[in-house]
Amino acid sequence: MIEQYAGVFFNGKESSQVADFVSVEVALSIAVNDVPFTVTMQTPGNETDLVRGLLFTENIYRDLNHTSEIEVTSRNKEGHILSVNVRIPKELILKDFAGTRNVISASSCGVCGKTVLDDMSCDIVRNTEILKVELVPTLFEQINSGQKDFQKSGGTHAAGAFTIDGKMITLQEDIGRHNAVDKVIGYLINNKLLNKAKCLTLSGRVSSEIINKTRAAGIPFLAAVSAPSSLAIEQAQESGITLMAFCRNNKFTIYSNPQQVVVGNSQLVTGKVNIKNNVK
Repeated sequence: MIEQYAGVFFNGKESSQVADFVSVEVALSIAVNDVPFTVTMQTPGNETDLVRGLLFTENIYRDLNHTSEIEVTSRNKEGHILSVNVRIPKELILKDFAGTRNVISASSCGVCGKTVLDDMSCDIVRNTEILKVELVPTLFEQINSGQKDFQKSGGTHAAGAFTIDGKMITLQEDIGRHNAVDKVIGYLINNKLLNKAKCLTLSGRVSSEIINKTRAAGIPFLAAVSAPSSLAIEQAQESGITLMAFCRNNKFTIYSNPQQVVVGNSQLVTGKVNIKNNVK
């Protein structure tokens, strides 16, 4: 969601009044069974998907067959949702969440709102699929053409989910890249399409938190426009995720599990790959 704001533009010689499109950011307070869980900064829209995806990737509520009731408890004067309460049967809640994420979570960071870090051990993403290298640029072509908010404001991230043959399942935009990923995963769950998603794309950098969300969803391929962190690479390798970054201008770097990517009908590499060169 975007809104128009007035400004003064200076071109180095003279100034002029302008009206720019700006991405909207509001705080969303999330409670579970009337118990506060977190406050996250987000772009209004698709709150149901965001909440469902966040609770799933935080390992609080992961039942794929049960549909939770999400009630809106407050809005601002513009009509944007400010708070929601999620009704979940107690037996479906997987862990005690009270106090684990009790400060504001910034839109740019998925772990800023936590008071403690969860166990970051990696489950293995079981994968039998092979991704064709020539499909990777086409994923971002679809994302770029579908980023309506970004095209006007330049202020949103985008995440997308694709089938193994490059068909886009969903595209979600948000001012925070972690929120965009949670919206994608929530959409997949809400529409019972999680098993169809084989590749996740991201418009920003890849942190370990993004890897954890991808792993939780069981998606074996992750492709991003920007750089990965060292921990993201190591966790992707351990969890069986093929991590591709710097996906620009028909080029990209594969940082983990490259044996799951082929050129034509040939693997890029065979055997074990050393992912760490210890270069300072």
